[in-house]
Amino acid sequence: MADYLALITIILWPVVPLFWIPVHGLSRIFKRLGLFTYIMPMITWPPLVYLIYLNRVYLLQFKIELSLVLNITGLIFMIFGTLLHIWTGRLIGLWGLMGLPEVSRRVKGKLVEGGPFSVVRHPTYLAHALLFSGVFLITGVMAVSIITILDLLIINLAIIPLEEKELLNRFGERYTEYKNRIRWRFLPGIL
Repeated sequence: MADYLALITIILWPVVPLFWIPVHGLSRIFKRLGLFTYIMPMITWPPLVYLIYLNRVYLLQFKIELSLVLNITGLIFMIFGTLLHIWTGRLIGLWGLMGLPEVSRRVKGKLVEGGPFSVVRHPTYLAHALLFSGVFLITGVMAVSIITILDLLIINLAIIPLEEKELLNRFGERYTEYKNRIRWRFLPGIL
C-alpha cells in the first residue's frame, strides 16, 4: 500500500512544474492560446508517466525505515495538507485551481484574501509541501523525499515569483497592498 502511495505521488508531481512554470512565465502567450493551453500537459505528462511506471521498481526500491512516530507525523501532515488543499480549492474555486484566469481573457478570477490566504499568500503550495512530506514520512521512499525537496525549490524559486508577477499584472495595486499586508509567501514566520 505504501508503495502505491509513493508511486501515485511520483506520477502526479510533474504536473505542477510542467503546467504552472510555462503558464505563469509566458502568460501572454497562454492567454492567446486560451483553452488550448491544456493540451500542453496532455502532451508532456503522459510520456513522463510512462517512464516513471517503467522505472517504478527502481524508484521504489530505495527507502529508509522510519519510526512509527515519524509515520504518524507523516499521516498528520498528509491529512493537514489534504484539508488545506481542499480549503484553498474551495476559496479559489475550480477555475482558479485549473488556472483558467491565467489562460483565459474572459475569466478574471478573484483575489482571495481570506482563510489561509490571510496568513500566507500561497497556501496551496504549502498544502503540496505538507502532502509530499507526509507521503515521504509514511513510505520512506527516497524518490518522494527528492520530489519533496524539488517541489520546495521549484515552487519557491520559480513558480511563486512568476505567479506573483502575473497576479500583479492582473490585480495591480490591490495585489501590492495584499503582498504588503501578508508578508509570508509560503510558510508562516519563515518564507
